[in-house]
Amino acid sequence: MEETRKPVLLEVRHSFAHVMAEAVLQIFPQAKLAIGPAIDEGFYYDFDLPRAVATEDLAVIEEKMRAILAGNHRFTRTVVSRAEAERVFKDQPYKLELISELPEGEEISTYTQDAFTDLCRGPHVKDTGALRADAFKLTTVAGAYWRGDEKNKMLQRIYGTAWESKADLEGYLKKLVEIEKRDHRRLGKDLDLYSIHEEAGAGLIYWHPKGARVRLVIEDFWRSEHLKNGYELLYTPHIGKSWLWETSGHLGFYKQNMYAPLSIDDVDYFLKPMNCPFHLMIYKNQQRSYRDLPLRWAELGTVYRYEKSGVMHGLLRVRGFTQDDAHIICTPEQIDDEILEVLRFSLKIWKAFGFNDIKAYLATKPADGIGDDATWDKAIASLKRAAEKENLDIVMDEGGGAFYGPKIDLKIKDALGREWQMTTIQFDWNEPERFGITYVAADNTQKRPFMVHRALLGSLERFFGVLIEHFGGAFPPWLAPVQAVAIPVTPAFAAYGEEVVRALKARGVRAELDKGDERMNAKIRNAQNQKIPFMLILGEKEQAGRAVSLRTRSGEQKNMIPLEEYLTQVEAEVRPKTLE
Repeated sequence: MEETRKPVLLEVRHSFAHVMAEAVLQIFPQAKLAIGPAIDEGFYYDFDLPRAVATEDLAVIEEKMRAILAGNHRFTRTVVSRAEAERVFKDQPYKLELISELPEGEEISTYTQDAFTDLCRGPHVKDTGALRADAFKLTTVAGAYWRGDEKNKMLQRIYGTAWESKADLEGYLKKLVEIEKRDHRRLGKDLDLYSIHEEAGAGLIYWHPKGARVRLVIEDFWRSEHLKNGYELLYTPHIGKSWLWETSGHLGFYKQNMYAPLSIDDVDYFLKPMNCPFHLMIYKNQQRSYRDLPLRWAELGTVYRYEKSGVMHGLLRVRGFTQDDAHIICTPEQIDDEILEVLRFSLKIWKAFGFNDIKAYLATKPADGIGDDATWDKAIASLKRAAEKENLDIVMDEGGGAFYGPKIDLKIKDALGREWQMTTIQFDWNEPERFGITYVAADNTQKRPFMVHRALLGSLERFFGVLIEHFGGAFPPWLAPVQAVAIPVTPAFAAYGEEVVRALKARGVRAELDKGDERMNAKIRNAQNQKIPFMLILGEKEQAGRAVSLRTRSGEQKNMIPLEEYLTQVEAEVRPKTLE
């Protein structure tokens, strides 16, 4: 159903972008127009305006748009010459720049509705009467560099959303409210999980004690399950000589995302954007035999990639992050079993974290792909068989693979139904060739092994951001930074509270004592705001009976549980997940 609606909504949203541009021009006749595409769940248009657009301006623009819709103006497509296009847009420098970059001989078209004409390929609805005045809304204004280049002028981007019905719009707006409530940037501050300090370095994450506790739990779980699943763990440097990156090819095709070199002993070193060349150096440290394979090597390796300032976004897009990386090096005969195992393992990890709606996107050979077709076909078939055996929905991305090999991307859906691309399982013919890695086969000849990159969670920073939003900050007990808080009814019971906290910590529970001066109800409210799973109320009866009264963050309450009984109960509830 959703797939069949997309083309219709694409035309609706693209048409709304043109109507919005016309409305803005009516308010700001001197406005310069940039681009205005349809996007997932809406549309936007970039403007160069004489003043900043405020939130209250959006309602004014909406009213102008509704007046345009009521005119039932037809969207008319016209093919024009380059000279005619330049005449039509003579006062629009951004349009002229786009026209100047069109290849000679390429068809140039415009779309006109009412008195507004835009440079556009389409598609659009038939007329403005086909757009529902009660099914759109302008949502936000943001800054956007022209062409996404921070060296260019900052424009104003007005976002809107449009749907086929008022009910669809209202449902989406409710979802936006929930998204705002779950925004990891707000919750990260409210729950004291992490911070970013622009003055000390943009796109770099400072993990606070509570955020670091969650990270530690994730890392310990990750390491434990990898070791049980036949992986060995590696640690590699943060920098490497330019030779390493020249050999890997990164300086040739990835340099724009790498930081400037560091000169050490008159030799250029680079911060690593990837871990794979280091793993290959370890492989080359000794001669490998077919009996040594497969090798499953994993690393929580911190890497550094340059991101433009305009695209960084909290934990989701950063410049320094820890990749949960792994490389599988095996013989061609082992590849089917290894791909199936790595996919099965990835799915189990995701389900342990509470994600069960997972889809596989299989990317095949692009036009510039290296390696023979037979090898690609074998790898693609292996990826496809593994996904089918795990009963995954598969979306084919024809030609979408990297030049060095096919891949499967796993996309998960969160609690709000949003899809996130997380796990990548990627074949690589390039780096094994560049580094000349081989193994001694059973016939005593040197052969090239297969190599598969696998990032499971993607990065700890981005995964943490997704995790915060999925759970709305209310992490399941095994992940919560503080699992239990002891709340004395009055200061007279603080000593018993300290005893309870010590007993909880001895059982491995992350527990705290609320020593504040507030009344009990305020302390309970504070604990609920901090989304702590278990609140232990301690008063005269509890102290006398060596018991606790339990209140959960969902509001359930059970009084006078014997302390030893509760310790056994909570120990089981907060125990880390396993894949058994």
